[in-house]
Formats: sequence, C-alpha cells, structure tokens
Amino acid sequence: MLFSSVLSAAASAFLFSSAALVQAAPINATTGSFSVIDGAPLTFSYETSDPFSTNWIAIYPASVDPTTSDKPESAALTWKYTPDAKGTVQIDVDTLLAGPYLACFLSRGGYKPLAPPFTVTVKGDPIPFGFIVNDITLRNARQGDRYEAKIGGLIDGGAAVAFQKVSGNDWLQLSNDGTISGIPPTSYTNGTDASTIVVRATSSTGATSELKATIPVRAAGTPLVPEFRAMTFNMWLGGSQVKDSHRKQVRFIANTNVDIIGLQDTSGGHPKRLADALGWYFWSPPRSNIGTISRYPIVQGYDLVDNAATGMRVALDGDASQINFWSMHLEWTPYGPYDFCFGNMTVEQVLQREAESRRIAQVMDVLKAMDSQLVNANKAPVFLVGDANAPSHLDWTEALRSKNCGRANIPWPTSVKPTEAGLIDSFRVANPDPAAVPGTTWSPLHATNVEGGITGKPEPQDRIDFIYYKGGINVVDSKTIVVGNPKEQPQHKDNEWTTDHAAVITTFRF
Repeated sequence: MLFSSVLSAAASAFLFSSAALVQAAPINATTGSFSVIDGAPLTFSYETSDPFSTNWIAIYPASVDPTTSDKPESAALTWKYTPDAKGTVQIDVDTLLAGPYLACFLSRGGYKPLAPPFTVTVKGDPIPFGFIVNDITLRNARQGDRYEAKIGGLIDGGAAVAFQKVSGNDWLQLSNDGTISGIPPTSYTNGTDASTIVVRATSSTGATSELKATIPVRAAGTPLVPEFRAMTFNMWLGGSQVKDSHRKQVRFIANTNVDIIGLQDTSGGHPKRLADALGWYFWSPPRSNIGTISRYPIVQGYDLVDNAATGMRVALDGDASQINFWSMHLEWTPYGPYDFCFGNMTVEQVLQREAESRRIAQVMDVLKAMDSQLVNANKAPVFLVGDANAPSHLDWTEALRSKNCGRANIPWPTSVKPTEAGLIDSFRVANPDPAAVPGTTWSPLHATNVEGGITGKPEPQDRIDFIYYKGGINVVDSKTIVVGNPKEQPQHKDNEWTTDHAAVITTFRF
C-alpha cells in the first residue's frame, strides 16, 4: 500500500548478520557531516550546524539519490531520526539483502541533504549451498518443438561448478550452466503427460544439492498454453522488511506455479533478481517502482505511464498466442477508507480527495495508454493488475455497510473507470458475493491502524489489489494468498510472508 516507490541495486541473496560493513570515507558538507563508525549494528556518527527534531539518516537502494527531487520516487528502506547537533545513531539493516546501499543525512523530515550521501555495502555470512526449492514445475513444452528452461538461478549460497542429470526422460538434456533442453517425442499423445528430470548441482567445495523439475508436455498441434495463472504481488520495498526475503519469495512463487506476475513496490532491481532466480523473463522501466516477470518470452516492454503503471507483450505461444499485461501501483494518499473510518467524511469529500490523490488521473492515463489494446482484446487479451490503493465499488455493498464504517454503494473511481473501459474484475467473477468472500488484501500485517496515524483503531480491511482482464478468455478461479501465519508489524521480520499485502492469483483458460 504505502512505501510507494523505491529503486534497488541489491541483487545478492546473502543476508546481513554480524559481518562488518564497508564504507566510503566520510564526506563533509557545509551544514554537516556523517560517517559509519561501526557495522554491527550499523552505527553512524553525525554532526550538523542545523539541528532539528526530524533530521534523519536513511538507507536507500544504491541506485537512488532521494536528494535530487522534492518528491523522490523512492522510500527509505530503514531510517532513524538524528535530532541533535552532534551524536551517533544505530540503524537496523538486518532484513536487507547483501549489497550496496546509499546512506543519506537529510534535513527536517525532507530530502535536503545535510551532507553528501555515500555508498555503504552490507555484507553477510554465506548461506549453505543448495537449490532454494526441492522441486519445481517449469514452462510448458510441446511435441516436436525445441524446448529450453534454466534452473541455475535457483542455486543459493554460491555458484554451482557442475550440473549433472541424475534421472529423467530421455529427451531431456542438461548443459553445464544448468539449462534443460530437448525436443519432446511424439509418444506423448494426450496432451496431459509431463516429463521430469532430477538435477544434481555440485559446488567448488564438493557440496551437492538436487532438484526435481517437472515439464508439462502438450500434444503436437495443440495450444502451448491453454490455461495460465496470473498473480499481482506488492513486494513491500522489494521484500527488504523481512529477513531472508530472496529465498522466501522464490519458494513462494515456485510453489504457486504461476506463469506471469505483476509486481509493485519493487525497489527497482528486484524484478530482475526474481526472474534470474526462476529462469524467467522480466520487464521494469528505468527509475520505476513497478515491474513484471513471466515464464514465457516478453516480446515488447511498454514505457512507464504517469509513474503509475508499465506493461509488456508476452508470447505465450510465439505469434499464435500473445497477451498484453500491465502492472499498476497508484498513489497511496489520501486513503479513502481512512477518510470514512477515521475522518468521518462525507461521500462527496472522500471522492474529492480521491481526485486530489491523483489516482483518478493515473488510472485514466493508464487506460488511455491501453486503449488500442483494449479495442483489439479479442485478438490479444489484455490484463491490468496491481495495487490501486483504493477499494472496489463491487465490495462496498449494503450487506457490508457495517464493516465499511456505515457506508455503502461508494463509486470508487479506480474500479469504476476500468469497468467502464470494458475490463472485468476476475476475483469478483470467481467470487461474486463480497460478503461471503471479501478477498481482503490490505492487510495481513495490520489489525490495528499504523499507517493512518490513528493508533489503537481497527485498521480498515479492504481488497485493494486487483486482476482485471478483457478478451477471449475465461476465469477458472481466483483467490487471495498469504503464506504461513504472519505476525503483525513490528513483529514481522521473521515472517515467511515477505510483504504487508495479500497476493491475488487468477487462473484463466483460453
């Protein structure tokens, strides 16, 4: 929901533990200076001639400098206030992946630097060598067609120096870099068979790990992808708020067996990180906080629209079957349910603030960018997924008036506008009764209000993450998903679930 935009260059899967931290030499500025004096935990010494209660030191991804804009397209991964003219402060980085970050000393709750930023590198103890998952289903194959899939990125804790085929179907071959390839034979006749291969990876120290990969095989002359699973997944600062997030995210995606994912709050480099691990394709425009990853080839990526959405064209089956898939992340504030539940505002006031939030303008800009694709959706189905930071008009019904702070029949514009453009809410196709299946995605980590600033009040629970579609395709099912039993903030760091949203998965059939 919040923490709307961050970029990151951190790609390693190692975690910070008690290792030292490497930093550049301290850099002085006219109003102050700061430097790292210890790395476990990360401790800064600072000094300024302009002390203030909301001066702060923050850690950002290395690829972002928040001091270059009055409204930076990034959020701090972790931070602390530095109210004194001179002092020290400890900043918790134990959930960050190993890699480079930018340390910033900033003025009065804003982004004016009190000293030039510098790079710090979080290091971590190596984790045990091995595949992140024990088994995985790979992209579909088809009789007579050349097939290829990569599994080398699933190794964690060091590079594999050798891959060996332990067992599997004869047509499957394995290269030295962990690429599985071959041509399925015509003995697969019913389109429902699957091939399997067991791969052993060996490290330079002789450590080994095995993975079982399953490849569904389609019959010759049939569609390669007759059914596919789409997900929308708000990553919550790329997953940086939970320990061991890389392996947890990869396990989650592998276990869901989805084909395509719209990502939000990606912190920049994380779509590539996940795609590299899974052997998938990715698209994320430069300086954006949104991305997409796909099992099947991306043949075109679309520019960022109004800092709110990006899209891609995916070839599910070469030229024979392609789709347009967009991921959006609309502005987060003001938030309508807070206005109703905490501000006791009228419908007119809340809808006016929806416009002030820029969400209406953003969704209209996105729909305009999609216009020609929507017109031709029967040829290439179109999908718009993501975090609208607003509820749906389909959910605020009379039956749920008491749950929704006494309000009903609210025409939330960010769901009305896509509907008017011909897009269909897949979750409500599969689950038409919001009272029976609310589909809440905000928030599994907040039962009491944290982000609205009204402490102690119940956090409004709403469905704000969506998978819309248009075209010659049917919904098989749709569900929200959360892994494990996540503890609420601030006891969330060891959760298996790496975000503060629930994900949504819809299965479609052509």
